[in-house]
Amino acid sequence: MSRDGSWMRRVNETLREVIADEVLRLKDPGLGFVTITGVDTSPDLRAARVFYSVLGDAEQQAATAAALRRAKPRIRGALGDRVRLKYLPDLVFELDDSIDRGNRMEQLLRQLGEEGHDGPGDVPAEGG
Repeated sequence: MSRDGSWMRRVNETLREVIADEVLRLKDPGLGFVTITGVDTSPDLRAARVFYSVLGDAEQQAATAAALRRAKPRIRGALGDRVRLKYLPDLVFELDDSIDRGNRMEQLLRQLGEEGHDGPGDVPAEGG
């Protein structure tokens, strides 16, 4: 089991690197500041979900999503040239919102701290 898991991790990381390299080469004006954050390939190697993050507002995210869809044939071609797999996976691009969720969580924690909620360090000493 671990051998299969480690092999899939290597496949996913290799695909992520090749896709990220190819995205850097794209000249599409709709493409924003995008980072390929991960790839999740199906066990049969026929499909791969490509997670990406975009710096910018919702309009920039939409423009980048469209640019990635337009570039999909070129990116798959680069994968075919640089990676040897039994099948060339179909790519599905998905916005990775984990960074936004993390930032929101950090903001909420900061607000809680600013509101003066008692924390473990605010407990009065006994016997005093």
